[in-house]
Amino acid sequence: MKTDDLISALSERLEPTSPRAPLWAMALWIVGGLAVSAALMLTVLGLRPDFMTAMGTGMFWTKFTYTLALGGIGLWLAERMGRPGVQIGRPARMLQSLVIGFIVLAAIRYFTAPAADHARMLMGHSARLCPCYILALSVPLLLATLVAMRRLAPTNPTLTGFAAGLAAGGMAAFVYAFSCNESAMPFVAAWYTLPVLICGLVGAVIGRFALRW
Repeated sequence: MKTDDLISALSERLEPTSPRAPLWAMALWIVGGLAVSAALMLTVLGLRPDFMTAMGTGMFWTKFTYTLALGGIGLWLAERMGRPGVQIGRPARMLQSLVIGFIVLAAIRYFTAPAADHARMLMGHSARLCPCYILALSVPLLLATLVAMRRLAPTNPTLTGFAAGLAAGGMAAFVYAFSCNESAMPFVAAWYTLPVLICGLVGAVIGRFALRW
C-alpha cells in the first residue's frame, strides 16, 4: 500500500473528539488530588476545634477567599498556558494583583497595629509549621495538576509548571485553612503565600521535564 493510501485509510477511521474532553480529564485528576489532600488534612491534622465559632469572624472568610482565589486563578492560568496561542494576560494580572494587594493590606494592618501585637500578628503560634503543612498537602495536588496538564499542549513547560504549582499550592492552602486557627492577615500573607510560591518553583522545575511533548 502506498503512503498516501495508508494515510487516507487511517484518516477515514478518525472520530471527532470533543474539545472539552481534556478539560473533563483535568477536572477528574484535580478533584482526585483535592480529595486526597483533604483526606490527609482530616486524618492527620483534623478540623480546627473552634471551626463553627470562627465562621462568625471576617478573617475566617478572608483567609478562605484568598487561598481559594490563589488556587482557582492559578489553575485558570495553567489551563490557558496549556493551549498554544491563547492569551494569558488576564489571569496573570489577576493573580499578581491578588497577591500584591493582599500583602499590601496585611502590611497596612501590621504597621497600624500596636507594636506589642506585631509578633503575634506575624508569627502567631505556628509560623514554623504552617508552610510545612501546606507543602505536604500540596504534593498530591501538584502531581494531579501536572498529570492533568499533560492532557494539553503547553509550549513553555517551565512557566506552565510554575502556574500549575501555584494552583496546587493555593488549593493546598485552602485545604489547610480548615485546620489552621491562625487568623491574623499578616500571618496569612507571609506563611500561606510563601509555600504557595515555593510550590510554584517546584512545579516549574518538574514541569520543565514532565510537560515536554
